[in-house]
Amino acid sequence: MPVDRMLPTTEARDLIELTRDIADRELAPIAAEYEAEGRFPREVFRTLGRAGLLSLPYGEEYGGGGQPYEVYLQVLEEIAARWASAAVGMSVHVLSCYPLAQYGTEQQRQRLLPPLLEGELLGAYCLSEPQAGSDVASMRTRADKAEAGMFTLTGTKAWITHGGEADSYTVFARTSDDHRHGISCFTLDAAEAEGLSFGAPEKKMGLTGSTTAMVNLDGVRVPSERLVGDEGQGMSIALSALDSGRLGIASVAVGLAQAALDEAVAYAKERRQFGKAIMDHQGLGFLLADMAAAVESSRATVLHAARRRDAGLSFSREASIAKLVATDAAMKVTTDAVQVLGGYGYTRDFPVERYMREAKVMQIFEGTNQIQRLVISRHLSKS
Repeated sequence: MPVDRMLPTTEARDLIELTRDIADRELAPIAAEYEAEGRFPREVFRTLGRAGLLSLPYGEEYGGGGQPYEVYLQVLEEIAARWASAAVGMSVHVLSCYPLAQYGTEQQRQRLLPPLLEGELLGAYCLSEPQAGSDVASMRTRADKAEAGMFTLTGTKAWITHGGEADSYTVFARTSDDHRHGISCFTLDAAEAEGLSFGAPEKKMGLTGSTTAMVNLDGVRVPSERLVGDEGQGMSIALSALDSGRLGIASVAVGLAQAALDEAVAYAKERRQFGKAIMDHQGLGFLLADMAAAVESSRATVLHAARRRDAGLSFSREASIAKLVATDAAMKVTTDAVQVLGGYGYTRDFPVERYMREAKVMQIFEGTNQIQRLVISRHLSKS
C-alpha cells in the first residue's frame, strides 16, 4: 500500500513517484531470487545512479540532487519496502560519500565525487575492525608516512558492506597514538590500491544480496591528496558521518516494517476462519493496529531528526533515537507479521520470514542499539 507522504515540493513528489516506478519495475521482481541465491546486484546501483537516486542529499555542483535529507530518507524508505539489501547498499554508498562532500577540499570534491554520485563507482565505508566495532578509539589500522606525499595503510576492517565489490573505499586509520585525535580519513581507489584484498563474503542470516566482507590493507600506498580533512580529524569525521548514516538505516528499517505490515494486512483480509476474514477477529485486528502504530511512529521519529538536520540544528541524539526506535520496531513488526501468517509465515513461500531475518541486523550495524542507548543517555546527562 503506497504511503501517503507529506512532501515539501512538487519536485519531491515527482521524485517519490519516480522511485516507486523504478522500485516496482526493477527491484521488486528480482529481490527474492537474488536473496535466495546470495547474488550481489551491482547493476541495480547503476540503475539507481542513472536515475539520480544515489546523489540526492549532495550538492548539484558535484552532480548531486540537492535534496533535503527529509526527502532523501523517504526515497530510501520506498526502496527498502521493495528490497532491503538494495536500500542498505544505497545508504552505505551515500555514507561513503559524506566525508568527501563535507570535509574534502574543493579539488577533491570536483574530481572524486561526480563518478560516485552518478553511480559509475560504488562506495564502501571502512570503520569497524575485528576488535574495534563501536569503540572507534581502539582502532588498530595504521597509516604511516612513507616518502614525501605518501602514506602506507596496514590493518584489517571487518563487516564492510560492499567489501570486494566496491570501487571506492573510505578508510579510517590511525596516524598517531593520540587516543582521540590520532585517526585520519582516506579515500582509496580499488583499481589502484596494490595490497588491498578481501575475505570471503560473510554467511549471514539475512541481507544475503548485500555482500559483507573483511577488507585487508597490506601496505597499501595512498598519496596524501587522498587524505580527507586534516590529519587527526578522522574521529570527528567518522562520528559526524554516523549520525547521518544512522538515519539512513532507520529509514531502511521503516521501509522493511511497512512491507511486512502490508503483507500481513493483505493476508489477513484474504484468509478466512470461522466464517469471516481473520482481520475481523479482534485479537488479530488489534495486533495489526499495533504494527501500524509502530511503523507510523518510527517514520515520524526519523523525519523529525531529518528536519532538524536540514534546519542546521544538532541532531545526534535524535539520530540515535530514530535508529533505536525504528530498528526495534522493525524487529517486532516483522516478527508479528510471521505470526499473522501462521505456518505460512514460517515458510519461504511468503516473504515475511525473510523480512524478519533482515530486520535483526538493523539493530546491530551503524552502532548497536545498546550503543544508541549509551549515546542518548550521554546527551541527557549533558542537558
